[in-house]
Amino acid sequence: MSTTVALKNNIRRLRFEKNMTQEELALRTSVSRQTIMSIERGQTNPSVLLAYKIAAAFDVSVTAVFDMEGELVPV
Repeated sequence: MSTTVALKNNIRRLRFEKNMTQEELALRTSVSRQTIMSIERGQTNPSVLLAYKIAAAFDVSVTAVFDMEGELVPV
């Protein structure tokens, strides 16, 4: 029994609400714009540290930025 779990994010929506470009978010989190773009598109997941940096840049909680879709199955 396998369940797919995906990490969804609200980065694009939060950027627009804060009038922030990908470049500005990248500068605030010390990563490249390409990294922000890849995370925003769901092509890659951030490290825990980067997830907290992104949340801090928006002044919101990590759970306001990232949502888990699906269910984790205990092993």
